[in-house]
Amino acid sequence: MMNGADARFYFSILLRRLPYLVAIVGSVIALTVIVASILPPRYRASAKILVEAPQIPVELARSTVPIQAAQQLQIIRQQITTRDDLLALADMLDIYGKEEDELSKDDIVDNMRSRITFEELALSAPYGDTGASVASVSFTAADPDLAARVANELVDFILLKQQQQRTSRAADTVKFFDQAVARLGTDLSRAELEILRYKNEHADTLPESLDFRRSQQTGQQQRWITLEREESDLRAKRSTLVESYVLGGQAPDGKAATPEQLALQELTRALAEQRAIFSENSPNIMALRGRIASLQATLRTTQTSEASSAQDRVARSPLDQQLAYIDERLRAIVGEKAAITDRIDELSKSISATPESETVLYSFERDRANLQSQYNTAIARRAEAIIGQQIERRSDGSSFSVLERATAPEMAESPNRRRIVLLGALAGTALSVAFIGLLEFFNAAIRRPNELARLLDRQPLATIPYISTVAEVRSRIRRTVAAVLAAAAAPAALIVVHQFYMPLPIAFQNLYRWLTTLA
Repeated sequence: MMNGADARFYFSILLRRLPYLVAIVGSVIALTVIVASILPPRYRASAKILVEAPQIPVELARSTVPIQAAQQLQIIRQQITTRDDLLALADMLDIYGKEEDELSKDDIVDNMRSRITFEELALSAPYGDTGASVASVSFTAADPDLAARVANELVDFILLKQQQQRTSRAADTVKFFDQAVARLGTDLSRAELEILRYKNEHADTLPESLDFRRSQQTGQQQRWITLEREESDLRAKRSTLVESYVLGGQAPDGKAATPEQLALQELTRALAEQRAIFSENSPNIMALRGRIASLQATLRTTQTSEASSAQDRVARSPLDQQLAYIDERLRAIVGEKAAITDRIDELSKSISATPESETVLYSFERDRANLQSQYNTAIARRAEAIIGQQIERRSDGSSFSVLERATAPEMAESPNRRRIVLLGALAGTALSVAFIGLLEFFNAAIRRPNELARLLDRQPLATIPYISTVAEVRSRIRRTVAAVLAAAAAPAALIVVHQFYMPLPIAFQNLYRWLTTLA
């Protein structure tokens, strides 16, 4: 436990070592004062950017740029702090001046990044639901005007970059859908031409004409049956005429008829039979009517020119004429039956080939429907992309705007010279106390009676303090003066380095970089 004698002893040590204390504390304070005065002032200029949500509700019109404004701000922040952009900015605004030649590009990039600051500022409650936010862009420089100019340049670069990115992405989206619409339109036209070509090449087997061909097939079959019946009737009639002529020498009705009259009778009878089967607009009915009208005209012509053709009627008997007509009709029926048979065969083949054509056409139509669906979708999305592009061009989407431009600050942000000097004084005091403590710790001299008693292990009768000679006093004074001069030499050396070799901030940075490389 320390008593009054110990306190007086330590106080005497402090007084005896006071020159060291004064020298160390004074040197450190002088050093910190010099450093604080040498360090250039650092001014920080800040500009504010308002990050706004889309002005048009998403439910009414959607932007084609899906990235949010806050995310885009982070992306732009990384872009403007790239090596090339920072070097270009430093060169454009001449931030380093004459020092630029002494610094490497890596030093400039690192220094620029350390001087640029991005901060996101919180909005107050009334604005919290609007989707807007505020970002601060700051730059630190020794010149307040330079700090303001760089901060404003950064803000302008951010606004330009944001607008270019959003309009570029919107334009790329429109271009993509334009190409998709053009490609799908070409494919759709090609598919439609393929369908048209196939229909032209397979017109007889198309599924849409299947019912018509089946009705044609049925009509031809009915016509073939009618011709069969007519052929049978004609053959029976021919036999009757021949038999009647052999027996009586005249026609069954007692009056010889001309071939035209017989043909007209047959056609009239055939027309009546056909009407029972087909409608009035049937091709067979219309053909029979045409033949009947033609024969009627022929008979009228024959009656008017009966005198001129008397020799022809005499030259040929009525029986021969009737038989010739019947034979001619039979030959016509045989030819018509052969044509009907060929037509029925063609229709049967086309009907049999219809399912294959229907399958191929279904495949073509399915491809065309898919292309049409894709084409319609591309058209709709292109319309949305055009609307989104117009939104971005008018800056109605997520946008940045300058809320407050940077102005030249009046007060320097750093260095805090008072704090530096205060910390220097505290550091000097601690250093001097530590130095005195080390001196006393390694000093083995006997300075108190109790120390002598502990050494001799007995109590001395009396103790006589050490009396310094004049030479020792002078030596002590010389050492004190040398210590003071040595303490003053350190600040003087820093001043010389700063003025004639290298500015102290840069020297400290180089020293720190060298120490980190060693570590």
